[in-house]
Amino acid sequence: MATMRLGVEETLGALNAALGPGGPLWFKETRARHLRARDFLAPRRALQARLGTEQVPEPVVSAVTGLQGPGVAPVLSCAATPAGLELQLRRPAVFEHVLNSVAAYAAPAAPSTPGPHVVLHCEAVRGAPCALRLSQLRAVLVTDHLARALRARGVNVRLVPAARDPHMRTFLQQLRVDWPAASERAATEALRSRALAELAPTQDGDALTPGILGRICLKELMEVHGLAAGYDPNLDNCLVTEDLLSTLAELQNAVRNWSEDSSPSLAGSPDSGADICTVVHVVNCEEEFQQQKLDLLWWKLDDQAPLRQKHLICGPVKVADGPGTLTAPQYYELRLAQVHKASALKHGNHLTQDPAWTEIFGILAVATIKFEMLSTSPQSQLLLTVADSNISTKGTKSGTFVMYNCARLATLFESYKHSVQQGLYPTFPSVSSLDFSLLHDEGEWLLLFNGVFPFPDLLSQTAALAHTVPGLHITARTELVCKFLVQLSMDFSSYYNRVHVLGEPRPHLFGQMFARLQLLRAVREVLHSGLAMLGLPPLNHI
Repeated sequence: MATMRLGVEETLGALNAALGPGGPLWFKETRARHLRARDFLAPRRALQARLGTEQVPEPVVSAVTGLQGPGVAPVLSCAATPAGLELQLRRPAVFEHVLNSVAAYAAPAAPSTPGPHVVLHCEAVRGAPCALRLSQLRAVLVTDHLARALRARGVNVRLVPAARDPHMRTFLQQLRVDWPAASERAATEALRSRALAELAPTQDGDALTPGILGRICLKELMEVHGLAAGYDPNLDNCLVTEDLLSTLAELQNAVRNWSEDSSPSLAGSPDSGADICTVVHVVNCEEEFQQQKLDLLWWKLDDQAPLRQKHLICGPVKVADGPGTLTAPQYYELRLAQVHKASALKHGNHLTQDPAWTEIFGILAVATIKFEMLSTSPQSQLLLTVADSNISTKGTKSGTFVMYNCARLATLFESYKHSVQQGLYPTFPSVSSLDFSLLHDEGEWLLLFNGVFPFPDLLSQTAALAHTVPGLHITARTELVCKFLVQLSMDFSSYYNRVHVLGEPRPHLFGQMFARLQLLRAVREVLHSGLAMLGLPPLNHI
């Protein structure tokens, strides 16, 4: 059995190194029509610019063909073509290597160094759900997904603020968002005392309004941190309220408490929490200006505020075919009603009255919402279509479609299990005894090479946050998992509709059947792992 996981990044790194000094040239093919001939390509013009010659020198071709190393996929051939330098892997060996270690490919790659502590702050959860706008819901879902991806990579994550409103906690549970709820509020006395000492002369009426302490000038801090960092040049005064102090107190506690979980050398140091922690504020674009005020206020009132505060700005959400005032709970109820309607049309009204299906309907509604909200880069505008067609299991870009194919996989393995019980098929042999050279269908290589093989690298990309990059803003690739799961479901659906996996119960066909089942077992594990990154359980039937 293989002892080390093959990796896309490791293979690309070795291929680029074989070409000598310079930037990366090789890329992994993903399109089915290209994978018929090659798995990796170094484009011809880029090679000519790098090597300074029309023809690729034979020593370079030989070096690539004989490529070996930790995590590097085994090479079958390398040839110069009009497209460039084309490389094909030893596919049976890759099948064997990957499918003998399925669990290793259904998880993110282990980081080479311990990740930083991250506080994810999403102010949208502080209020009541009835006032939660779709843009705020998007920020909440991005934060939850990012927290799951980071934790899967071994990063310590804390979510702030606590969801105190009981209705908000219930709504987040409906959405399968894992968010903490605190039993007591963080103390704000020290922050309030500091704020009172810093107050500027207030305008008439401000100090008399309940919950408002006064105004603090932020110009000095703007000069210290610099406009180049990305702060709005119009930032001037900040109206200090009890709600702002409550938010800062929770952030302050989250950062300072890291020292309790750190190494003995860090614990006890008054500023250890700020040194080892990055705070990422996930906020929709409409509220970015106010969030920048809070950042500067934190530095103003707390000498131990973290050195690194980053903003992940979520773009606006526009509804293409519905009311622009649609709230998050209304959106959820709309999707849930559409799931009920679609199920009634497919199975009859009696099913929608079955309590056993209530949870399934809720999961399908949430899956639809999460795939709609997360399939677009969080920094981009999201155009939401609320028509019934988004619920169909035939809609290849929907969360329902992914859940449907998970259920098809569950049904396949349940059918195999029943057939074994009936004596039609033998029990599944040891994976090490399988002959993966029997997997020669193009769809099988597509599932492995585009689905199972690159999955750990994709999870690592999802959890990659540029903590140390200068500037205020930070980007995240939270759209990757949804897009990946949709594409994998499309590839599986195409293969499953074309290939009869559970064939005739004849001994000479069992070898290929078992190899295919092991491949689809890997696909199932990857799908389940990807759904877990979204807080979604797989369904056994729909």
